[in-house]
Amino acid sequence: MVYTRKDVSTLTAAEKRRFVGALLELKRRGEYDEFVRTHIEYYVADGEAGLRTAHMAPSFLPWHRKFLLELERALRRVDPSVSVPYWDWTRDRTPTSAPWTPDLLGGNGRRGDLQVTTGPFAHATGNWTIRENVTDGTFLTRDLGRPRDPIDLPTAADLEWALEDPAYDAEPWDSTARRGFRNKLEGWGAGRGKTSWRNHNRVHRWVGGAMLGGASVNDPVFWLHHAFIDLLWSRWQHRHRDPRYRPATAPRPGTAQHGRIVARHERLPPWDLTPDQLEDHRGIYRYV
Repeated sequence: MVYTRKDVSTLTAAEKRRFVGALLELKRRGEYDEFVRTHIEYYVADGEAGLRTAHMAPSFLPWHRKFLLELERALRRVDPSVSVPYWDWTRDRTPTSAPWTPDLLGGNGRRGDLQVTTGPFAHATGNWTIRENVTDGTFLTRDLGRPRDPIDLPTAADLEWALEDPAYDAEPWDSTARRGFRNKLEGWGAGRGKTSWRNHNRVHRWVGGAMLGGASVNDPVFWLHHAFIDLLWSRWQHRHRDPRYRPATAPRPGTAQHGRIVARHERLPPWDLTPDQLEDHRGIYRYV
């Protein structure tokens, strides 16, 4: 049966309560930390050796679609009514709007150590201790909007710049690609500093704290952010005549990306699925 992913700003009080409760139960069981470990393991950058699947590669979108599905299946084993809502950051743009409410994700981190002290994921509740991390921190941190060096969330115009590109991806198939929807949405820009972070990447920077780097899954907003990224992929597919994943075939031996990226019909680690099998979500879930 096809289920629904809703805009987080439209959730009822009961839907918020069930979503939070399922997340906390996965954390209690130790299952949630497995998702954090997986993302850290597959957070491979251009400059590192080996296969890139989760970031800076064409498979950024199908990899995170499958990652979301795995989390959602775990949540639904706890409560079959739960699905991951999406956060439309072009509309809900302030530190006090959805999803930063006491009955959902809680608010900003406090000054000094950026510790989140409100909501169900505050360290003081005893339910959300950080165990898998790239630092020694044990509590959830946020720095919404980065007040000491302000940064804005992407706008609808920023998204349109990505959505209007008719190619899914383009050579050199990494963070330096100047053509293609995937990298424009993932958000690796030229230069340094805040102007080089576009769309997806800029949202991670705006949230700050735990959302920076490979352990970003420690902040539950990761899933709401990536549900919206997934929705945008779906919108891009519906807009263009040739909405297929690229590259269709693997880069030839001797080329820079040989063995470093996944082609359309190649296996997408760590799962036994291909990008081709993840292009259409309509038989699993829909967005409203």
